[in-house]
Amino acid sequence: MSKKEKLISRFLSMPSDFHYDEMVKLLGYFDFYEIKIGKTSGSRVKFENEEGVSIMLHKPHPTGIMKKYQMKQIKETLEL
Repeated sequence: MSKKEKLISRFLSMPSDFHYDEMVKLLGYFDFYEIKIGKTSGSRVKFENEEGVSIMLHKPHPTGIMKKYQMKQIKETLEL
C-alpha cells in the first residue's frame, strides 16, 4: 500500500489524533492548494482546487489535532 493510500485509509477511519499537517498532505493528493492571502492568512485557512471547490477551516491550535466536525466536513467535500 502506498503512502497516499495509507493516509487516505487513516483519514477514513476518523482517528482522534489526525494532525493538521496530515490534512494538508491529504488535500494536496486531491489537488487542493492552500490560499494564504487576505483574511485567510492567520488561523483561518482556505483550500481550493482547480474546479473552484473550496474548503475553509481554522487551523487547530495549540496541538494541531483536527476536530471531528472538520474531518467530517472535509470528507463530505471530497466525497470519500
